[in-house]
Amino acid sequence: MDASPGRIDYPFDTPPAPGAAIEVADGILWMRLPLPMALDHVNVYALDDGAGWTLVDTGFASRKTRGIWQSLLDGPLGGRPVSRVLVTHHHPDHIGLAGWFQSEHRAELVTTRTAWLFARMLQLDEQDRPTPETVAFWRRAGMAPDILAKRLDERPFNFADMVAPMPLGFTRIREGDTVTAGGRHWTVRIGHGHAPEHATLWSADGDLVIGGDQLLPSISPNLGVYATEPEADPVADWIESCTRLSAFASDGQLVLPGHKMPFTGLPHRMWQLEENHHGALSRLRGFLDTPRTAAECFQPLFLRRIGVAEYGLALVEAMAHCLHLWHQGEVDRTESEEGAWLWQRRTSPKTT
Repeated sequence: MDASPGRIDYPFDTPPAPGAAIEVADGILWMRLPLPMALDHVNVYALDDGAGWTLVDTGFASRKTRGIWQSLLDGPLGGRPVSRVLVTHHHPDHIGLAGWFQSEHRAELVTTRTAWLFARMLQLDEQDRPTPETVAFWRRAGMAPDILAKRLDERPFNFADMVAPMPLGFTRIREGDTVTAGGRHWTVRIGHGHAPEHATLWSADGDLVIGGDQLLPSISPNLGVYATEPEADPVADWIESCTRLSAFASDGQLVLPGHKMPFTGLPHRMWQLEENHHGALSRLRGFLDTPRTAAECFQPLFLRRIGVAEYGLALVEAMAHCLHLWHQGEVDRTESEEGAWLWQRRTSPKTT
């Protein structure tokens, strides 16, 4: 993707307070819910359908979040019912309360097939200790021994901790579909890399884009590989998606992201989102002149120190970048005495 002229602008100075909403366009309300992590919020949106509302994303399932939603329903949403919940992707900060809206508010759930299948599978798969497959994957990644020892003896994060029970049934959306909500027609465009089959919505009038985590303004979404698909290549999926979606981007669009602030300047941001990973891969190639585990690759990839709280996400993203170079035939993979994968830059072209 060639560098794009232009810049990124932020039309709003401050985000909405808990329980409040900001009208970002006619019939489109922006709201924000808290998250108990470094990225301490998720943006959600309400689209005015007249008799009721279509919500986009829901936040974690927690007593606090349900309380904020009740304040929103009674206040900015005017007591009108939630008729639909459209979920951009399966991550718990986006789908966490979808099942609650289905069960308690009789809302229709609208999402991609992959998002629904992943979320429901993970919500039902509760573990008291890490699975053998996950432990083996951590060892392959070269997880630090002290962190591994601690994780072996503690309950892992479970989707059920932050995702409400999801009843059977949803309405599927896919690439090219049209969704009518908030007095507008929206075209569904699918992205991959951060989450499989991530839905973005592009208004037919060309003024608005609902980006979820596929189109963020000032941070890059995590691209991670997990034990569920230990040789996946989300970096390739991400780069392909950025190139494809950039064809629909224009400077005048107001982008409503899943985190941070609404912004304009999407063509330039699409270029940045792709180039971020091209730059990381370039630095990684040089670093892998010597055999390294994924856990040893944090510095060239992230250019900063990774703390304990960020370690897990950094590890799965480091694995993703090492695997991408392996899939591209640029590095070899061997196994250390400790059972970790060692990645080393290939000195001669791969032959078949």
